[in-house]
Amino acid sequence: MLAGFLTAPSRAPYSAIPTDPAALAHSLRPGDVLLVEGRQRVSTAIKYLTQSTWSHAALCISAYDPLTGSLPQFVEADVVDGVRQVSLALFTDKHTRICRPLGLAHEQVAEVIAFAQAHIGDEYDLANVIDLARYLWPTPPVPVGWRRRMIALGSGEPTKAICSTLIARAFQSIRYPILPQITKEIAEDADCDGCVREIRIHPAGAALRG
Repeated sequence: MLAGFLTAPSRAPYSAIPTDPAALAHSLRPGDVLLVEGRQRVSTAIKYLTQSTWSHAALCISAYDPLTGSLPQFVEADVVDGVRQVSLALFTDKHTRICRPLGLAHEQVAEVIAFAQAHIGDEYDLANVIDLARYLWPTPPVPVGWRRRMIALGSGEPTKAICSTLIARAFQSIRYPILPQITKEIAEDADCDGCVREIRIHPAGAALRG
């Protein structure tokens, strides 16, 4: 019942422009991570809790086949069906972005894909569903600003997954870093005495300041 409530269409307007399906199909490669801006109630909660445009992620396991017209395939963790294999057709009306790991050999990409495929059939983490429902429909009611502090986001059990942890564990299986190293320094701003800024060093080596 909770999963059905969370996956119902959101009433919030969808202002993002869907990605061109043909361009997306021809651009994807095995090992790519597709970020998706969903249109469900759960999408609204995830975007707020993560402070991100994106509410879902799926791992590409096969490329577009021009001979047969077969669309790229993905492994994802669905709230209702758990970890499953789906076609790109599931995301063609959504706003998406491709994240491509750099510097991986074909063998390493194959290991990442094999890890994800080995978990097809795993359940979606019910603890995560409960956490998201608590955010959307808190009982007893609490201020919105406090709700994020109450979220545990999953049970951490290895046979249960949410979309992001499944992909993170797949890349972790080959020791490929996907999270930036974050350091802090005092901002050189005369109008903001004592302000701190973050420096994010990404695995590719580029420093992003914000």
